[in-house]
Amino acid sequence: MQKTLRWYDSLTINIYFFGLTLRAQTLTPLILPLLVQQFVGDDNKGASYGNIRLYSLMIAVLVQALAGMFSDRSTSRWGKRRPFMLASSLLEALVFIAIGIIAARMEGQAGYNALFAAVIASMVFSNIGQGAAQGLIPDLVPPEKQGRFAGIKALLELPLPLIFMAFFVSRMIAAGNLWGAITTVIITLLVCTAIAMLVRETPQDKAPYPLDWNAIGRLIAMTAAFTLVILFSGWAVQQLIPLVSNLQLGSSPALTILIGLIGMLIAVMVGVLVSLRLSLGKESQEKPAFTWWVINRLAFLVAASNLASFLLYFLQERFPGLQGNAAAQPATLLVMATGIAILVAALPAGWLADKIGTKPVLAVSGIMAASGTLVVIAAQDMSTMTVGAVLVGVASGAFYSANWALGTQLVPKKEAGRYLGISNLAGAGAGAIGAYIGGPIGDSSGYVVQMAIYAALFLFSTLALLRIKPTNHKAEHA
Repeated sequence: MQKTLRWYDSLTINIYFFGLTLRAQTLTPLILPLLVQQFVGDDNKGASYGNIRLYSLMIAVLVQALAGMFSDRSTSRWGKRRPFMLASSLLEALVFIAIGIIAARMEGQAGYNALFAAVIASMVFSNIGQGAAQGLIPDLVPPEKQGRFAGIKALLELPLPLIFMAFFVSRMIAAGNLWGAITTVIITLLVCTAIAMLVRETPQDKAPYPLDWNAIGRLIAMTAAFTLVILFSGWAVQQLIPLVSNLQLGSSPALTILIGLIGMLIAVMVGVLVSLRLSLGKESQEKPAFTWWVINRLAFLVAASNLASFLLYFLQERFPGLQGNAAAQPATLLVMATGIAILVAALPAGWLADKIGTKPVLAVSGIMAASGTLVVIAAQDMSTMTVGAVLVGVASGAFYSANWALGTQLVPKKEAGRYLGISNLAGAGAGAIGAYIGGPIGDSSGYVVQMAIYAALFLFSTLALLRIKPTNHKAEHA
């Protein structure tokens, strides 16, 4: 039952995502690449980083989908979503403490293996909460206001935690104060979770649908199939690039970009089609708009998430003076510029999506993000790179608001947690595809080549919109 919304509900419903993003944006583009580089060295850092991202994010796909399903059915007197969110944050705090101990006391392959295990645990625990929290807007917000609430979610999920990280957390990491950064992340996550406990959920007396063990089996099969598709695509790309190079077929960088792009597109398209078929069964054929929404989301996020993930290595390649922790602060300044741009764009984009529909907003965002990425690649100095980062940020702010609003319109209301949890194919799968396939390309051909592939994926996300057709009156402008 939807209650009358109050002025602060947009904060309590969405604040949890601030803590989740601070955790992710501290771990993924800063702590994790620096520790991987520390443990394995420079020659294999991209591939080693990509391996961690692949397996941890595939775990995230499964856990988030299961958490969404189980929270849909929860009859806890504390509500459907909040118990999962609380347990998630408490367990995640313990994992971050473990990462600090690993960084301080371990080295070499043993350190890498321990880090691998800790990141896997982090993905399990954080996605228990995220899978549940994604159901709050469909649960509590009427359709005519979901665009605005999605805009608030976009603000708290991206620009604000990125800015916070730039001013506080990244400076600690650049100065070698890893424990200070970890403590800040833990405290922030727990405070955000405490505020989210003020959400006014109405407990449900019984689950809206019976527990379907076949559905759980399908989710496991979905995760395994998606992982195999990515592994095969990555293997094929790694085999083809040296083969083409040995045959001397024209420009090696251009062919590497083409091969990498095709590999990632195969992973995106085949991965989504096979995974949704396995997880939803015949329902996936009845909801083609949802399928293409996931493809649109996945293609954009493969590019966006991995631009940030590999930014530190990219800057080390472009500016030889920025090695080790020295690259952390410049990387974070670019991330902050992106975050500020998202901050400026997210709310107007949510309002605009409610007025003119989501698809026009999403189309422009894909083209603008590709343009910004090309500016970053071509830039000879940090000032020009900042301009490109701002373009990517404006595009991302528009995308996050409009894409999530479109998704909440396309999923069945009573199974919002299940469907939006499955849609984490795009959220988690993006990092897995871009890192596992892109990491070795960065090691062998350079991170400029890798970034060019991500620019092309932004453009493909716009093309995917052509296949999203309205399914009901609420989505007729989608």
